[in-house]
Amino acid sequence: MELKDYYAILGVERTDDLKAIKTAYRRLARKYHPDVSTEKDAETRFKEIAEAYEVLKDQQRREEYDQLWQHRNDPRFNAHQSGGQSQHSYGDEHSADFSDFFSSMFGQQGRQSRQQRPQRGQDIETEVAVFLEEAQTGETRTIRYTLPEYDVFGSVIRETPKTLKVKIPAGVGDGERIRLKGQGAPGSAGGPAGDLYLVVRIAPHPLFDVVGNDLEVVLPLAPWEAVLGTKVALPTLHDSILLTIPAGTQAGKRLRLKGKGLSGKKQQGDLYAVIKIVVPATTDEKSRELWQQLAEAGSGYDPRQGWGKK
Repeated sequence: MELKDYYAILGVERTDDLKAIKTAYRRLARKYHPDVSTEKDAETRFKEIAEAYEVLKDQQRREEYDQLWQHRNDPRFNAHQSGGQSQHSYGDEHSADFSDFFSSMFGQQGRQSRQQRPQRGQDIETEVAVFLEEAQTGETRTIRYTLPEYDVFGSVIRETPKTLKVKIPAGVGDGERIRLKGQGAPGSAGGPAGDLYLVVRIAPHPLFDVVGNDLEVVLPLAPWEAVLGTKVALPTLHDSILLTIPAGTQAGKRLRLKGKGLSGKKQQGDLYAVIKIVVPATTDEKSRELWQQLAEAGSGYDPRQGWGKK
């Protein structure tokens, strides 16, 4: 059988670089893959394409093949030397087929390209966004992702969309990984599928900041509420409670509500109300007079005493 022209099989020039060879291979592999192709000779063509790419993608193999091609018409090339075969002796071309040539040229690696061992599919990792309330109660979510399918050389030949309903366990935290066994990429040659890992990302909450298992909420107070003390309705993740503000509460003070944070796997978090003093943006004439009286009454108080000194 005549020596096959790998370059012609892939439709590339002998001077083309590796990028051009890869591009040609991927295009032809998609066209002739037996699972998707409608061509009559798809399986045979796909094997030829795969073997051609296996040689031409490797610099050393490509050089050896180019040397062989250069001497393909030399009758002395396959001559026996000292009772044995020459370094590249491939037998009678009329009795050898294409796969035999590939195997004899590159040994066990050539045979393995045609006879794959069972291999486990690759794991897939994707993110899933959940609201803070959902992370606490546990919700069933619909996950959509794609499963890549690889050829024997590790190149993606297509991606298949997949939909999966997943139970988000209660108490899951931001950044935690949920493993779904066997929901990853399919294995090859009868190998098991990989796993799917969901990385939980808790969506920002409009009211609460998450610090571990604790929650923080900014609580605005009027100046007189902070000075005189008051009671305010404070929202929590599930309801609201009446919180007592002590007289003389300073801006930035953190009031702790035990057990009102997030439910974790090991402990229950707390809720912290962070005090923020809010001054009215506008005042009328009467209000300014009252503020002036307050300023005069507290003229002996210096809020910046000792401030700015080394």
